[in-house]
Amino acid sequence: MASSHHPASGPLVELAGLRVSFAGVPALRGIDLTVGRGEAVGLVGESGSGKSVTWLAALGLLPAKASVTGSARLEGQELLGAPAAVLDGVRGGRIAMIFQDPASALNPVLKVGRQIGEALALHTDFSGASLRAEALRLLDLVGIPDAARRLDAYPHEFSGGQNQRVMIAMALAGRPDLLVADEPTTALDVTIQAQILDLLRSVRREFSMALVLISHDLGVIAETCDRVAVMYAGRIVEEAAADRLFEAARHPYARGLIGSLPHLAGPRRRLTSIPGVVPDPRHLPAGCAFAPRCALALRSCGEADPALGAVAPGHRVACLRADAVDDAVTQAPVLPAAVPSGIEVQPA
Repeated sequence: MASSHHPASGPLVELAGLRVSFAGVPALRGIDLTVGRGEAVGLVGESGSGKSVTWLAALGLLPAKASVTGSARLEGQELLGAPAAVLDGVRGGRIAMIFQDPASALNPVLKVGRQIGEALALHTDFSGASLRAEALRLLDLVGIPDAARRLDAYPHEFSGGQNQRVMIAMALAGRPDLLVADEPTTALDVTIQAQILDLLRSVRREFSMALVLISHDLGVIAETCDRVAVMYAGRIVEEAAADRLFEAARHPYARGLIGSLPHLAGPRRRLTSIPGVVPDPRHLPAGCAFAPRCALALRSCGEADPALGAVAPGHRVACLRADAVDDAVTQAPVLPAAVPSGIEVQPA
């Protein structure tokens, strides 16, 4: 069986001042984020905002050329710079990660039963017949039909959705405290997306896991997460409880993302778009990185990069104009229940 994990006071994972650069080019510019036990946290933002890099850095999975500073703690234990033996026990054991494309994450020349078995052998005491029995139980748990026979199948014999289920089974092998799901439904059709999200919710309940869900899809985030952090150009620009974010986002970028979602009820309205493009990290503008795209920007926005500060309990925003925005005028509420799953936000 998996070794027991002893709870401690404080957050499960705490990232503080996390910065990453590649050859001097910044990818993360100071990430402060906590994840509590059993909590579901969503990370949203355009491609290149640093969502995946955040967790690859925390787990020591970036290439050697990456410069990583700051802190990433798991129940108070520092992970940045930790010995390989410590990280080997954390990766897959305490924190597991599943990726967007299971076809590239699974070994095409090994049977899925062997791949799940390797994860079990690394993080549990199972061996021999008991190891195969546990692999079978995990395949059953994630909803693979005829699991006993499919243990001896290769990844190419599974559909995309089934391979994602296999990846989830491997991630669950070590009974992790935290599951980081990096765009787990992007490559799947809407029906399979819904099944995978239902699966993630059910395994969270069974294993009492925390979940970090990285996605472009605001519908997926709204349906799944308790709290949401919006990232832009390597920073968190807004963080709030999911229902509050969709009702009263305070950062112009977050409001732009939500404004690009169609309403399922009520009169038709023109969808908004965010002008411009994400800045090149090699040539970031002075001050707020979003200022060149922001209709509310002031001269001062181009002079100082605002800190992430509280505007309400549990609600943090990095914007000089956060208190000057009238939500009732600029943004109609978009409640999580009204956000359609399967819609990817890709601002112009």
